[in-house]
Amino acid sequence: MTKPTKVLILGSAALKIGEAGEFDYSGSQAIKALKQEGIRTILINPNIATIQTSEHLADEIYFLPVNAYFVEQVIAKEKPDSILLGFGGQTALNTGVALFKNGALEKYGVTVLGTQVPTIIDTEDRDLFNKRLLEINVAVCRSRAVETLDKAIAAADKIGYPVIIRIAYALGGLGSGVCRNKKQLIAIATKALSHAPQILVEEYLEGWKEIEYEVVRDRYDNCVTVCNMENVDPMGIHTGESIVVAPSQTLTNREYHKLREIAIRVIRHLGIVGECNIQYALNPRSEEYRVIEVNARLSRSSALASKATGYPLAFVAAKLTLGYGLNELPNTITKTTSAFFEPALDYVVVKIPRWDLRKFRLVSRRIGSSMKSVGEVMAIGRTFEEALQKGLRMLDIGANGLVGNSDISFPHVEKELKEPTEERVFAVVQALKEGISVDTIHSLSHIDKFFLEKIKHVVDIEREFAAVRKTPLSESTLREAKRFGFSDKQIALCTGADEVDIRKRRHKLGIYPSIRQIDTLAAEFPAKTNYLYLTYATQHNDISITAEKPVLILGSGVYRIGSSVEFDWCCVNAGMMLRSLGYSAVMLNYNPETVSTDYDEFDKLIFDEISLETVLEIVHAMQPQGVIVSMGG
Repeated sequence: MTKPTKVLILGSAALKIGEAGEFDYSGSQAIKALKQEGIRTILINPNIATIQTSEHLADEIYFLPVNAYFVEQVIAKEKPDSILLGFGGQTALNTGVALFKNGALEKYGVTVLGTQVPTIIDTEDRDLFNKRLLEINVAVCRSRAVETLDKAIAAADKIGYPVIIRIAYALGGLGSGVCRNKKQLIAIATKALSHAPQILVEEYLEGWKEIEYEVVRDRYDNCVTVCNMENVDPMGIHTGESIVVAPSQTLTNREYHKLREIAIRVIRHLGIVGECNIQYALNPRSEEYRVIEVNARLSRSSALASKATGYPLAFVAAKLTLGYGLNELPNTITKTTSAFFEPALDYVVVKIPRWDLRKFRLVSRRIGSSMKSVGEVMAIGRTFEEALQKGLRMLDIGANGLVGNSDISFPHVEKELKEPTEERVFAVVQALKEGISVDTIHSLSHIDKFFLEKIKHVVDIEREFAAVRKTPLSESTLREAKRFGFSDKQIALCTGADEVDIRKRRHKLGIYPSIRQIDTLAAEFPAKTNYLYLTYATQHNDISITAEKPVLILGSGVYRIGSSVEFDWCCVNAGMMLRSLGYSAVMLNYNPETVSTDYDEFDKLIFDEISLETVLEIVHAMQPQGVIVSMGG
């Protein structure tokens, strides 16, 4: 194995919808992995707000546009022997394909590390992708790749309405949409063809589940599925717009292993080296499936999978592109096993997108196959209810959880369930309160009944509160509420009590959160990790949270318009300075896209809510010397 000596890394440039801080995370991890090997790194990224453009990471940074023209200029000047394309999102991938096609990589003798460009083209060109998968008898959607509007109309007539339009080489579902008739098809296809030379007209699998697997593969053909995830919302809503849960909750054991086996078969057939993501549609009434797409690069889903499991996906992927085998790389959490293992989760992770649609006049608040969300949160709990309620509070939109939100209501709740906006989950709550059955909500929304029953459970607990309004809660009722994700403030709102009184009573009863580790192997092996979360659903701590001279840093939480990756930069640099001064830096944050939620950046990472209740509990458990509140925006 001949290691490269100088590697060019393409960043994702400006943050945009569908391509945000997750590529700051993946690019930064790639630079760390290469530096550990003594390889000189050159980064092209004009984004001044990201951590990967800080002076302590890459050896050379070019603040230039990430496109074929400027990248070729840098190649001519720096003469790198290799290039990484998979760590800067769709922007980097498209640039790499352009450099391959115009002959620049061959002209300057630059080797593409990891997944090769012909494979990238096979995954990005919708027509080629379907043909490659049919070679190994893997089911794909009935579809036609077309270049003109007339051909799009003919394809839709042949497939039958409804159809969905998708774009090749596109970002965040750009220009895609569901067409139920010819008029809608003409409008969406015309717009889509203005963005790209090729579009896909595809059967629309209404009501099917959307499932994802994150897969790593090395050059020796070893494969591991690192994480599988299930969208709470059905097909037709972009995965970046959907609430996502990991691990999947509604798959049978047979379905899980069937899709896992297909994922490994597809990734081996395509010849991917490094990391990728495979997305499925799964019929909820049978084991019928379709492969929707493969992303032959790091993505927002892979950042989520990395933070959800504690498996450092981007770091491992970068090492695999250098030619390492999975068995040759250590598991950085157990320190004793290798990276050649599949994480096991003894907790539930829920991802929820954040939208800022109210900031735009005339914008449609309907969500669908084209992404509109500007950020996302990740919540960890021992129950789905706990994680979901935490996640809704983390969005910082004024929600107290699933219930206790008197200012969120819908005049036409059934319309909201059928034609979703960003507030659909609260419409489910309202429908349940109005006596609409789980079966009816399922038929309107296509959300699996498992998730609807879990939401109903929270509504039922709120009803219990109404029965004991303004009287002290029993210990058992209080413990149950905390176990299923109710905050002190939320309990106070639901019972008519005072938040401070609820907290005093909870402490008097000895009800404190447990401190648990994300150890990636569900305690099968001893973990030496500083990656922690709080939960009220267990009775014991995994570790003592004490530290030498601890200082708590409050992170910036969810990305939103006006508060984004720049505050992540502030927090990470503050942590570096604290450590250099001899303090223990403790980060509290909950954004899966960020560098600040990498567990190797701080002495302790607590992945949890940034709220008065959580901070008070951490201060009680840890007794920090101080709390830094000015870095997180």
